[in-house]
Amino acid sequence: MITIKDVFEDYKKLNNIYSENETEALSLLCISEITELSKASVKAFPEREITGSQSEKLKNILTELQTGKPIQYILGITEFYGLPFKVNTSVLIPRPETEELVEWILSEAEKRKAKGERLFEAILDIGTGSGCIAVSLKKNLPGSTVSAIDISEGALQTAKENANLNTVEVNFILTDILNIKSDIEIPKSEIIVSNPPYVTLEDKKLMHTNVTDFEPHTALFVPEHDPLLFYRAIADFALLNLTPGGYLFFEINEGLGKETVELLQDKGFTDIELRQDMSGRDRMIKAAPPKSSPVGRT
Repeated sequence: MITIKDVFEDYKKLNNIYSENETEALSLLCISEITELSKASVKAFPEREITGSQSEKLKNILTELQTGKPIQYILGITEFYGLPFKVNTSVLIPRPETEELVEWILSEAEKRKAKGERLFEAILDIGTGSGCIAVSLKKNLPGSTVSAIDISEGALQTAKENANLNTVEVNFILTDILNIKSDIEIPKSEIIVSNPPYVTLEDKKLMHTNVTDFEPHTALFVPEHDPLLFYRAIADFALLNLTPGGYLFFEINEGLGKETVELLQDKGFTDIELRQDMSGRDRMIKAAPPKSSPVGRT
């Protein structure tokens, strides 16, 4: 006879990888997921018995967790902005700070709505990964046309599955923002948003191995000598492809806020706003194109 309390005890083996609070949260999530009981019910009835097959599944998950593999990859699903998203090792696991970026864009849309102005007609997400930004924006702004690009076929396949899972239509495009082929058509947009790779090798030393060992390196890391490589390329792209009155939104490396702002200033962007996330770290930027932006020129 195996009880919920027994599983919690077994999962304490994770204390050598995670903090006690993290271990408890992981245990609760796994038990809830496998038993299909609410977390409140799991906590309230620790003496409840679980079935043999449930016990076996929970042991298998524990074995994977002990390697450092993120729980989201083990379960194959996570939540972002209140929506379900499939995840695998082709895509980054969506982060809470990226939800704050989505919230910022939606708040700008709300301001427009309050003024009686038209909402954003076209939105482009660069480096979409799981599609979490693009799908969440489309779900909340159904009247907008949303496009998303990525260099990874595996990521785009996952993003398409997530668009289907959340019953939204997103135009997915396979291309490399650092080298866009002339035959690739990318629509001009009022909002260009990106959470590009920004982790340097120096940053990597401080990161947990469950990120560095399992998440896709092409979506994470940039050269030490040029950490703003993607920001520069996307800013140049935005100069040509943002429509008048539009905005560029970035999630950024918390240690390079000042440098990212300066990069945008040097390119003529205006109304640049640097925002901190809930943890007080420089994490997001909004910028408007130059008043004399070359948008529309051929």
